Amino acid sequence: MTLLFLVLAAFFAGVIDSIAGGGGLITLPALLATGMPPHVALATNKGQSSFGVVSSFVSFWRRDGIDRDRVPVAFLSGVAGALAGALMVLAVRPEPLRPVVMALLVVAAIIVAIPRRMRPRVRQLGNPKAVLAGFALAIGFYDGFFGPGAGSLLIVGFTMLFGDSLTRASGNAKVINMASNVTALGLFALRGHVLWSVALPMAAASAAGAFFGSRLAIRRGDRFVGGVVFCVVIAIVVKLGHDFVRH
Repeated sequence: MTLLFLVLAAFFAGVIDSIAGGGGLITLPALLATGMPPHVALATNKGQSSFGVVSSFVSFWRRDGIDRDRVPVAFLSGVAGALAGALMVLAVRPEPLRPVVMALLVVAAIIVAIPRRMRPRVRQLGNPKAVLAGFALAIGFYDGFFGPGAGSLLIVGFTMLFGDSLTRASGNAKVINMASNVTALGLFALRGHVLWSVALPMAAASAAGAFFGSRLAIRRGDRFVGGVVFCVVIAIVVKLGHDFVRH
């Protein structure tokens, strides 16, 4: 029954994560609720979510929902950032980042809530690849170091920096998200912290949910994606705020 509960949580999280990010808000508390030690829960969560992110990336890729010329720079920069962040977290506690992340996510929620026609016009970037590399490096570092809301911040970033539609931004975000997740999973696996007997069934459910969610996002368009992103961002802010006050 416990495994069934975790598999159902992973499927729903995969749907949400593929559209707006934030699926970890569902799976990580579910894993912790089973009594796992926190470091094992975090590692196992990366183990199951990475497969969902890859599934979502493939779905967007096949439906031409990703700017393919951006992929090499975004992926490699995301890997480098995630490696640096994961190594940093071994030396520095991430808790002081909570207020900063909450503020960033509130701004992200406001940006997503503003109708597209009312948003400021995107400026012509002097060196788009350099901007993309810096952006991917920063979010990859954050995802490796702390994590909550990284997918949502990626979507908003692609919207504001590059003028992507929300649906397009959701697809492009999967490249960096996949890079940081797979990198973190590799580090956790090398240290033997991933509980594969739980991670693999959850991964299958997460991949199925991500496949369904990606198709839903592409079919329903920007208004649907924007609504989901807004709700997920608010949920993340509430969760982080609750944890910050409690501690």
